[in-house]
Amino acid sequence: MSPTSALIADIGATNARFALLVDTDIAMSETYAVADYASPIEAARAFLAGPAAGHAPNRALIAAAGPVEHGRIALTNAAWIVDSDRICKGLNMADVQVLNDFEALGWSLPALRPDDLVTVGAARAAGLGTMAVMGPGTGFGLAAMAFGAAGEAVLVTEGGHATLSSENRREDAIILALRQQLHHVSVERILSGSGLMQLYHAIARIDGTTVPERDNSEIVSHALTGDCEVSRETLELFCAFLGSTAGNIALTLGARGGVFIAGGIVPRFTEFLRRSAFRERFEAKGRMSTYLSHIPTAVIVHPTPAFIGLAHLAKVRSRSRAPDQAW
Repeated sequence: MSPTSALIADIGATNARFALLVDTDIAMSETYAVADYASPIEAARAFLAGPAAGHAPNRALIAAAGPVEHGRIALTNAAWIVDSDRICKGLNMADVQVLNDFEALGWSLPALRPDDLVTVGAARAAGLGTMAVMGPGTGFGLAAMAFGAAGEAVLVTEGGHATLSSENRREDAIILALRQQLHHVSVERILSGSGLMQLYHAIARIDGTTVPERDNSEIVSHALTGDCEVSRETLELFCAFLGSTAGNIALTLGARGGVFIAGGIVPRFTEFLRRSAFRERFEAKGRMSTYLSHIPTAVIVHPTPAFIGLAHLAKVRSRSRAPDQAW
């Protein structure tokens, strides 16, 4: 059976996006506020009774923000439990599979088109090697797609909780200030929406400057307009830390097929990122600089890359299973 009329979903702490796979095409996408529904079942019912009325999918692939345990994800920043068994019964489906949102993004990598990406640094053709996707958002996600004799496979990680490193005295001082407050300064503590605010206030504390309270969107806005020096340095340092982290990821995973940036934050300032120290810091790994210079880096700007990943995963699974098997 092909993935005709299969339900796909991308669920985060704020929004839940639903769509249908009609044959192999993504159709009828709609977004719902998580706060407006008691559970993903109610939101899915609204979608199936509304935009998807007339379709009766009996299978679903659902990506959600959080680690998967026994087919279940408890959203970190929302009350929803995304449970495959509950959803299967609640929607009267034959099969529901739940996966981490960055696993879905990992599956998207070979299916993304050039128009879905903004290259950072000199244009470089991606090879057939391992590809990594990382994303500053509510947190920091990291996954990788590898290719082997058995086909494609996605590795899901908790790389956002690795310790963040500094590369100069200014960054030493910032991390020290944050360590006094947070104890462990992970990648996610700076490279996330809340991390931008942490970085903004750490810079102000170090410099003895009083700054107005700003959320991450306001910090980015003031950095881009150039009317706040602390906001601008915050975004510059964010890009520098992001470049160093991306270089570490490329080396650790051997990601010669490219490192791709996802999430809702970076696509808002791709031109700033291009002019920043991101690519310089990505390659600044001493004896391995030449190795890194050949690895492409890009920002994913497609509005729903998780859907592309879920559609690609459905194709891969439909090719490898018997006709009477689930995905």
